Parts: sequence; structure tokens; C-alpha cells
Amino acid sequence: GSGDASRAVADWRLAVWTLCSVLLPVLITAWCSFQRSRRQLLIRDIFRKSKHDWHYTDLFGQPSYCCVCAQHILRGAFCGCCGLRVCERCLKKADQRFLCKEITMRGTAAAPSSMPHHWIRGNVPLCSCCMVCKQQCGTQPKLCDYRCVWCQYTVHDECMVDCLRTEDCTFGEFKDLIIPPYYLSTINQMRKEKRTSYEKVVPYCRKHWMPVMVLANTRSGNNMGEILLGEFKMLLNPVQVFDLSKIAPAKALQLCTWLPCNTVRVLVCGGDGTVGWVLDAIDEMKIKGQERYIPQVAVLPLGTGNDLSNTLGWGAGYAGEVPVEQILRNVMEADGIKLDRWKVQVTNKGYYNLRKPKVFTMNNYFSIGPDALMALNFHAHREKTPSLFSSRIINKAVYFFYGTKDCLVQECKDLNKKVELELDGERIELPNLEGIIVLNIGYWGGGCRLWEGMGDEPYPLARHDDGLLEVVGVHGSFHCAQIQVKLANPVRLGQAHTVRLILKSSKMPMQVDGEPWAQGPCTVTITHKTHALMLYHSGEQTDDDDASSLSE
Repeated sequence: GSGDASRAVADWRLAVWTLCSVLLPVLITAWCSFQRSRRQLLIRDIFRKSKHDWHYTDLFGQPSYCCVCAQHILRGAFCGCCGLRVCERCLKKADQRFLCKEITMRGTAAAPSSMPHHWIRGNVPLCSCCMVCKQQCGTQPKLCDYRCVWCQYTVHDECMVDCLRTEDCTFGEFKDLIIPPYYLSTINQMRKEKRTSYEKVVPYCRKHWMPVMVLANTRSGNNMGEILLGEFKMLLNPVQVFDLSKIAPAKALQLCTWLPCNTVRVLVCGGDGTVGWVLDAIDEMKIKGQERYIPQVAVLPLGTGNDLSNTLGWGAGYAGEVPVEQILRNVMEADGIKLDRWKVQVTNKGYYNLRKPKVFTMNNYFSIGPDALMALNFHAHREKTPSLFSSRIINKAVYFFYGTKDCLVQECKDLNKKVELELDGERIELPNLEGIIVLNIGYWGGGCRLWEGMGDEPYPLARHDDGLLEVVGVHGSFHCAQIQVKLANPVRLGQAHTVRLILKSSKMPMQVDGEPWAQGPCTVTITHKTHALMLYHSGEQTDDDDASSLSE
């Protein structure tokens, strides 16, 4: 009997230990998970209420030290505007103790025309030099040395003297691009008092001041827009930097009305579609009577289709290879040019068609045929599975697939029998074609100079500011591919101020600036709409002929 009892006790103990060994890790995991989610809620709450632009990272890109406890940290929070770095434990202290970059100066009775440096200790950029002794800063493995969040100058701990703390900040290399906080507060005060004589306000009165605005589309270019937003906020006043996924261009561009006429430069970070969106908002400014505030537009190409940026010398695609400081220098040095913008009106056929005609604005090109079909197929698949289309290389591979597929199917056959083409009112006799492309700019199809072709024939040069459109025909997808690798010329149909295209029968794919649709019988009329003020960068071209001019 006693043996059975001891065996039962042993079994019971075993069951308890087994239960404990199973439950304990579960409870520990649950407790850790609860603590983690509680900590994340607290961090999120600090982020939401803070004046800093806090972001969390699991791994800093360079050796980093907490600005409060001075410990070496691998992960933690950083401010996207002033560059503070802090560990999780010290986040609340840092948020209360350190001021972020001020967008406007508050609480000053007199209108200031200068401000002192705003120094932040530690985590200075690699390879930065001390403004006093000209030796390298940030070389010691600890929280050391200072950086001004406005002029970006750095100074050693031992070189930091009291006069530097009170000295006026010069705003550094980009003083001609930065909107100082005291400027906005002064203009705001003057507007309240209904005064409009801004000529004596610093730096309004300065000769070379050309404030820049950055409008970035964070949905373009595989998260590149998000990174750029932070880098531009660090170098400029955060009020100059806009995320187009949170604020519409029309609203962002109202900042131009606070700045001197004909001086503002806008850098659009995104694809050609984003540039078109911003140019439409600028056209709205003209309608509102704000023509004198219209800015000049530069482009940093992030999307898949970057033919406009390529034509204007900004390259075919940006992937972080050029530092943002160099981009700002390029914007400062760029030359102003005009870009023709065109009205595309599509009127459906039929006596009983009471719908309004579709109206588009064209910056790049209009086409009917194989390239529009490729764009339509690509667009349909991107709508279904957008996550697959985050890379520029994948996008181009999908385009190639639809191009070769179309070679086999020839869905756009006998286009010349289905359409009539008029250039400046004159009917054009069409050869056997599958596609017609109407060009405003030099580049087409991701970096191909379509009008020039192989460049072995005399032809009038294509320009984007002469009020003329170039009209070409293609024999199919294979012909398009041959033109892209300079093995064939397009069928040059002519140049014109007005283009009229009548689709007599059947449904055909059409596109305006990469926005495709399937279109039934209709009349397409393309007429000049307006000019856009753009900035041309002469330092970068991606075409083979311009390889010699590659620089910077």
C-alpha cells in the first residue's frame, strides 16, 4: 500500500513539474510580450505628442551614442529634423530636455533678422571638420563634439567657447535655399497688421536668395522618398519639406505666396506622374491669379517612368548614389527653361453621346498601339498585386514580358486602316503601322530618344519648348525594341502645332503620360495648353550619345 502511495506522489510531482516546465516559458513569453506592447504604446504616445520628428530604428547606420546617458546604442529613436539619437529608456527625458529645430520663432516682440547657432552634442557626421581648428570631428568612440542643426558646422568639445554659443548662425552652404524661422514669424506678423512691404525683411531683401521647397512622393521608388524627406529636413527648414502622401501639392505650394516673386525653386521627388500632379497644381495657381508666385520645378526621379526628368537632365532614376547636399547644389546651379504642356481631348463617337469629352493634360507623350497595350497590361497587374511592383528592375522586366508577348499576338494590327491622322489640319497618308506616338519631349519608353532613332538621317530637331509635337509611327513591339537599341528608325510622320486622330472602328489601347485605357471609336485632339517653368540640369544625361557629358 505504501509503495502505491509513494508511486502516486511521484506521478503527481512529475505531472506538476511537467505542467510548470510547459507553463513557465508560456507565462514568461506572455509577460515579455505584454511589456513590449506596453513599451511600444508609451513610445508611440511620446512620438505623437512630441515636437520632434521621432522615428524608431532597429539598427543605426553608424556608431551612435545616446544623447542623455551617453551609452553606445545599436537601436533606439532618432529625430528626422534635428538628428538627436536616444535609447528607449531615455526617450522621455530627451524629448523634454532638448528642443527640436524651430520652424518659426515665437515670443519675440521686435522683428529679428538673425538667430544663434542651435548646437546638438554627439553623433556628428563622419568626416566632418571642426569650424575652429579644422581637424576631424567625432573621432573618439564616445558622445562628443557639437553640430549646429542649421548651418551643419561641427566643433570639438575643447574648441567650444562661450562666444560660439551666442554667435549668429550663418545657415552655412545652403543659406540661399533655407527659409529662416525668423523670416516666417516676421511675415506672419506683417500679414496680421495688413502690411505688404516685405522688401526690407531679411533675407527677402538679399539678392541671391532662392528658397527651395521639396515635394516628395513617399509612394514612389521603393521607400526612397521616406529617406529623402528626413535628409532634406535635416539640411533645410522642415517647413520647406512636404510629404505628398499627407498634403496635396496645391496646399503645399501656398508657401510660395509668403516668399519673393519669381525666386522659389521646387524640387519634386517622384516619377513623371508626380511631376504632372505638381504642374497641375501650379496651373491652378495661375487660375487663382497667383502667377507672380509661380516656382521653377526641378525633378529627382524616383518612379519607374522618368522620361521627363531624363529630358531635363536630371537622370533616369535615383537610388541614393548622389548625396542630398549635391542634389541641392544642382538645384541652385540649374538653368530655367520652358516646357510645353498640351491639352488632350477625347470625344467619343455617336450622335446620342451626351457624356462630356475626356480631357487630359500631357507633358510627355500620347500614344495608340503596342506601347499603350503594354502599359495597360502592366497597369492592370499592378492594381491587382501592388507589392510585386516596388522595384524599378521588376517593373522593367514585366514591361519586357508584355512587349515580347505582344510581338507574338499582334493585337494592334492594321492600325492605319482603323485611324485617320491630321497634322495642323492636313490629312496624312499612313503606311502599314501598328502604333502612333505623339511626343512632346526627347525621351520615350524609359530612356530611348525615339524621334532621333539611329541618328543617321537628317530631320528637324525635337524640342520641348517650341510649341511643336513630333509624330511617329511604329510597326509593332519588335520595332519599338529595335529603336530602343538603335537598330532602327521610327516612321517619322511629321511635326505639328495641332494633332487630330480619328479612331473609326474597334477598341484600341491609348495612353497619356503612362496612364492607359481601352478606347472605342472617338476623335482625339491635341492642342497647346500652357508653358511650365522647369529647371534644366546640364550635368547628367543617360543616353549613349551623351556619355561624354556624364559628370558630377
